[in-house]
Amino acid sequence: MAQVLEFKLPDLGEGLTEAEIVRWLVSVGDVVAVDQPVVEVETAKAMVEVPCPYGGVVTARYGEEGTELPVGAPLLTVAVGASEPAGTPTAAVSEQAAAPAAAPAPAPAPTSASASDESSGNVLVGYGTGAPAARRRRVRRAPMSPSAAAAAHAREPVNGAAGAVPVVSPLVRRLAREHGLDLRELTGSGRDGLILRCDVEQAIRQGATQAPPAAPAPAPATTQTPPPASAPAPVGVTPSARPGVTRVPLRGVRGAVADKLTRSRHEIPDATCWVDADATELLAARAAMNAAGGPKISLLALFARICTAALARHPELNSTVDVAAREIVRLPEVHLGFAAQTDRGLVVPVVRNAHVRSAESLSAEFARLTEAGRAGTLTPGELTGGTFTLNNYGVFGVDGSTPIINHPEAAMLGIGRIVPKPWVYEGELAVRQVVQLSLTFDHRVCDGGTAGGFLRYVADCVEQPAVLLRTL
Repeated sequence: MAQVLEFKLPDLGEGLTEAEIVRWLVSVGDVVAVDQPVVEVETAKAMVEVPCPYGGVVTARYGEEGTELPVGAPLLTVAVGASEPAGTPTAAVSEQAAAPAAAPAPAPAPTSASASDESSGNVLVGYGTGAPAARRRRVRRAPMSPSAAAAAHAREPVNGAAGAVPVVSPLVRRLAREHGLDLRELTGSGRDGLILRCDVEQAIRQGATQAPPAAPAPAPATTQTPPPASAPAPVGVTPSARPGVTRVPLRGVRGAVADKLTRSRHEIPDATCWVDADATELLAARAAMNAAGGPKISLLALFARICTAALARHPELNSTVDVAAREIVRLPEVHLGFAAQTDRGLVVPVVRNAHVRSAESLSAEFARLTEAGRAGTLTPGELTGGTFTLNNYGVFGVDGSTPIINHPEAAMLGIGRIVPKPWVYEGELAVRQVVQLSLTFDHRVCDGGTAGGFLRYVADCVEQPAVLLRTL
């Protein structure tokens, strides 16, 4: 006899409490295998595929695409242990994905995850699951009795047609949702009819130009009292209730950033020091390295290399504070975060073990993580665990900033734009490539002397890259 198990949205780690359904990967009636991904969700950290720890037949899904669910909310129910009925076609399912394929008879109420031996106990692909091949599995639809199908339909609140829309990017779905567009009515310009962001934006523009004209205003009365130049808001009406005011929910990436920055300013007594540095020689060194052939070295990679050398001399800044124990915890490895602006907002991917990487390896890893951030495919593991952050705000055309520390780290180095400026060089006035460097640090882990020594060493390496070679 089949047993109906309820699979709930698992704890995705790193303090995440909710996730938004981006795309369902299975439908009611599909046969799923243990650890097969069943839904793609977007958290404040990244998009992940959630595998189901049971094998059987999907009897219900909960939540439409675009719905935000809290951790612990039901995702779907699976009938486990049903025998496959005679005549069921043996569709292509990989050997690793073999699973019972019959629709259940009327079953008891869903039970908890611990009630079945068919459960793997795993929840996230790439984070403990033992079945990476689940990404390649195909599903087959098992026949359901009319009564079971009707019951499943009654429990199924999801519009099944939405899953057939050829859209991959959650950004495209969200843009269409915000402007009231039905993606099923659009023709994609991408490969195999894939709907791209430009298709949605074009539809939005066409909708604006084809909007029906406003109804003509009624003819004015013969006598009319002119309105006052400006009318005050009615008593008791809040500013956000006035026409034209927009309210943007703080959730997803934006909400996570807000919470983290607020916590940083609330807990960390930060201070900032800065210095101008002549980066002419550093740019020349990079040009010489890239002219020699081989993979190109990025400027950010050179700054990262300088930072790791500076942290080796000033390990106080590669630390965190254990508030409960009232202890400073100095960390042996440098996991270097770097701020990256994406369509989803600001993200801080982390380069693991940056202190043992070469400039070439750092360049490659920065490029990979940046591309993943823009595509929205960074995993939670690639967005957490940093010990020091590098923030290149010079790409926005600004000279300086006082960055907020990425809690629970102890410091962040900011890099402004590099621009030609008058500079005294070898006793004479010259035009040099100048950059402003700023260091924001947790005053609990060190005093100004340590922070100033770190920043001065960084500036010396920028002005004379040979200084870095002497310390390697």
